[in-house]
Amino acid sequence: MNISILVFGSEHFLTGLPDQIYYKTTFNVEVIANLNQAVSLIRTSPPDIILIQASLDGSITLCSWLKEQAKLSSVYCILLEDRCELITLKQQYNWEWEQEMSASALQQGADAYIWQKPEQTDATHPLLLAQLAVGVRKAQKCRDLIRTNDLLSTIALADSLTELNNRRALEWDLPRQISIARNNDTPFSLIILDVDYFKGVNDTYGHLVGDSLLQVLCTRIRQNLRSQDTPFRYGGEEFVVLLSNTLFQEAMLVANRLNRIVGEQPFAINTTLVINITISLGLACLQPEDDMKGISLLDRADKYLLKAKSSGRNRVISYEHHRSDPPHLKLLSS
Repeated sequence: MNISILVFGSEHFLTGLPDQIYYKTTFNVEVIANLNQAVSLIRTSPPDIILIQASLDGSITLCSWLKEQAKLSSVYCILLEDRCELITLKQQYNWEWEQEMSASALQQGADAYIWQKPEQTDATHPLLLAQLAVGVRKAQKCRDLIRTNDLLSTIALADSLTELNNRRALEWDLPRQISIARNNDTPFSLIILDVDYFKGVNDTYGHLVGDSLLQVLCTRIRQNLRSQDTPFRYGGEEFVVLLSNTLFQEAMLVANRLNRIVGEQPFAINTTLVINITISLGLACLQPEDDMKGISLLDRADKYLLKAKSSGRNRVISYEHHRSDPPHLKLLSS
């Protein structure tokens, strides 16, 4: 991906910039001379490098604003000093004055400060190109870091055995989906399911076979969920499925389908071993009194799961009070 450069400067200012920044194979360059337009662009599509003409109205304001934006800390800001009155003063004062000016520019938000004489623009090119190279290196390191963080986040949120999202991912995604449901006034449901007598599988065939069984089980579950359903491995042989934009009746259809496709077809572990299993499921729907983190919703579904297991296993149980229902609780099971 090319490095993006935003030039905050006038058309005349562009003539003093090195030709190399216009190489399309290396840089994508955009030029803006209006402060508000520049800020709007930076907010929506942050560049990798910004070249700022010091004499342009709003230049120092832009440097200071950038410094205050924590999310824009990776943007490399180069301030080119072309103000004639300061260039004249630079010729009159010693190097200590020049250092003070550079320090002031850096304190105001610039990452680099370059003096540019209007009549000798070529003389600034080596230093400017060197600073551009610094900006390119910083941008590349930031992109590498983002890719690494994305990979680590994926690993941290994935269950290594089943390749489903893990419990940590559920703790992040459940509050998010509840917030979306409430903001959009849409229904939301949740299923907790557990493999019946899974300990017996491990005790009889060993944990490697138990792991293989969980893997093929998760493959079958994924293949029988809708596009808006999100499965998670909650722990051991227990799983959670989030059903976005799903009313109770439709959620029951999903839960009963999962119960059926697991119990009706044996699982082939290898060419010689086939195992029959069933699952128990607890279903809960989001209610106005549920907390935003989903703790009460999960707890309610877990209680229905325990009820399903104590009632004989291999079934779906939900215990919900709906707006359309009469004011009494309703017990449903498959």
